[in-house]
Amino acid sequence: MSVDQHTLPRSTWLLLAALTLGWGFNWPMMKIALTEMPVWTFRGVCVAAGAVGMFMIAWRGGLRVAPPAGSWPRLALTALFNVTLWNVLIAQGLTYLPAGRSVILAYTMPLWTVLLSRMVLGETLTTRRMIGLGLGMAGMLVLIGNELTLLRSAPIGALCVVTAAFAWAMGTVLMKRFPTALPTTSFTGWQMLFGGLPIVIGALLLDSQRWQPISWPVAGAVLYNVFVAFIFCHWAWFKIVGRASAGVSALGTLLIPIVGVFSSMLVLDERPAWPEYLSMLLVFGAIATVLIPRRAAA
Repeated sequence: MSVDQHTLPRSTWLLLAALTLGWGFNWPMMKIALTEMPVWTFRGVCVAAGAVGMFMIAWRGGLRVAPPAGSWPRLALTALFNVTLWNVLIAQGLTYLPAGRSVILAYTMPLWTVLLSRMVLGETLTTRRMIGLGLGMAGMLVLIGNELTLLRSAPIGALCVVTAAFAWAMGTVLMKRFPTALPTTSFTGWQMLFGGLPIVIGALLLDSQRWQPISWPVAGAVLYNVFVAFIFCHWAWFKIVGRASAGVSALGTLLIPIVGVFSSMLVLDERPAWPEYLSMLLVFGAIATVLIPRRAAA
């Protein structure tokens, strides 16, 4: 399928809306899960269950599961950035920072993706894309501005989350640089399998002495992560990246932190203020730059 270098294809709009809600509401869910589960164990359970679920869906649907010959190294490389580094660093950062502010830092990812897409893929920095990036980053800065004191008090958490954002951006760009001829469902399963293996090993080595029964709210948060955040949302994300350029796909995710901030307020009893509303307006403008078709194309 040809890739539109300027806007998201209309075939991805519904996927993007579902992805935004699924990953946005997941931020308070992760914060709840980490109140009782160690970082490596929580992520290991999610990614292992996610891999099993994706392969079962692929098998039941009669999809090709075996990767093409010679594609194992690229699958392992993209999984390292998309799954291993992203999941461990985000969960570690959440132990230091509030969920609402963690999601803001995490979604500096589009900035890194646009820059890496230019350097690695040679994607054009069009005026439309620069405007979208500028509006989106302005929205992030509005929210971060009120939390500078908190971020200074938790520099390790902030560093973990920003590094995770860079890793996700690198994984997105590498997926475009080294494409693999697999159905999205099978590809997602292999990403979780390769990327989850180090996480499961880490859980066995680092967390086994701290395992204990968990409460029902934490169990619900884990189930949400497995079925919504990992199985559905990862599949939707890889599908979107397969249909659009890396930079445009990344800009399309800018509404997720807004959902993350407001869902954290709802679930974790935080309260919105004017920066949240101003940021939302700026991010809506950024999203419009990748959703509204170009006049010439129309």
